Amino acid sequence: MFKQYQLVSIIIINWNGLKWLSDCFRTIHNQDYKNFEIIFVDNASRDESVMWVKNNYPKTTIVINKKNLGFADANNVGYRKAKGEYILFLNNDTKVTKTFLAELVRVLEKDSSIGGAQSKILLIDHPDTHDSVGAFLTPTGFLYHYGFGKKDSPKYDKEIELFTAKGACMMFKKEVLDTVAIDGNIFDPDYFAYFEESDLCHRVWLAGYRIVYAYKSVIYHKMGATSASMNNAFIQYHSFKNRIRTYLKNLQIRSMIPMIFIQSILTEGFSFFSLVRGNIQLAWAIQRALYWNITHLHETLKLRGIVQTKIRRVSDKDLAKRIVYKPSLSYYIDLVQGRIYE
Repeated sequence: MFKQYQLVSIIIINWNGLKWLSDCFRTIHNQDYKNFEIIFVDNASRDESVMWVKNNYPKTTIVINKKNLGFADANNVGYRKAKGEYILFLNNDTKVTKTFLAELVRVLEKDSSIGGAQSKILLIDHPDTHDSVGAFLTPTGFLYHYGFGKKDSPKYDKEIELFTAKGACMMFKKEVLDTVAIDGNIFDPDYFAYFEESDLCHRVWLAGYRIVYAYKSVIYHKMGATSASMNNAFIQYHSFKNRIRTYLKNLQIRSMIPMIFIQSILTEGFSFFSLVRGNIQLAWAIQRALYWNITHLHETLKLRGIVQTKIRRVSDKDLAKRIVYKPSLSYYIDLVQGRIYE
């Protein structure tokens, strides 16, 4: 039992997601934890999403952006409207279970060192299969997505620490997000999409908090529902761009220099590999990601100064013992062949 039912702000970003909203809203309102508000942030949709929410769930706080701000900055907009002690980021293409929110709150309330938690995320189309049980950092800077595409089993029914939660369903204490915000933004507004939750979670760890997998909180996700409308070059441009900037901002010098060197080499390798395979668009997108970081280095270093002097409380050496995983060669083969997306 909870000592008190604190308000949870549920932020849902939408872009032409009308077909997913019925299941998402219905299951949220049918779950057991009743002290919540929904902040629906629409990224200039061309469908009838906003009208549907107004007609069916009129108590929802609706924010309409004049243009598509992407996942990251749209969540910043929603966050500034949030009144809750807990902030839940939930994708619109999800269905939740009766106790999912109560279990997230329970996990966050039980330990002051826990700053954030991810639900068990199973696939809507394959409900016995995991989307991802969060991710760990690898020595090369790519993420190892634990449980990605694996059948659910007792192996995944234990609370573990994660480097980064998955943005489809993750909840944080608001006081923690306030601590790691930069210029009022919890997500980097220059991250249109991809790796934005990893950047946020990295700062949460740096501030001295933990992120855990709340396995008793279960939801179902239509993986890739939004990204299906985006081509791979667009996805990989933002993924490579944002990953490099995250490490430039968040790592200490002795960790950052070798990591950026490795990332640069591997990035050029991916670009060359794509070119050899005839995918000129993807090769060029990856080069643009590197170029963006070069031309925005001055801004990135300003942000780095804030992270290192005002947010960091834990050394990279101490964190590595908890958030770094060394995968086998097969992981990198899958990565190169596009079976894993960052």
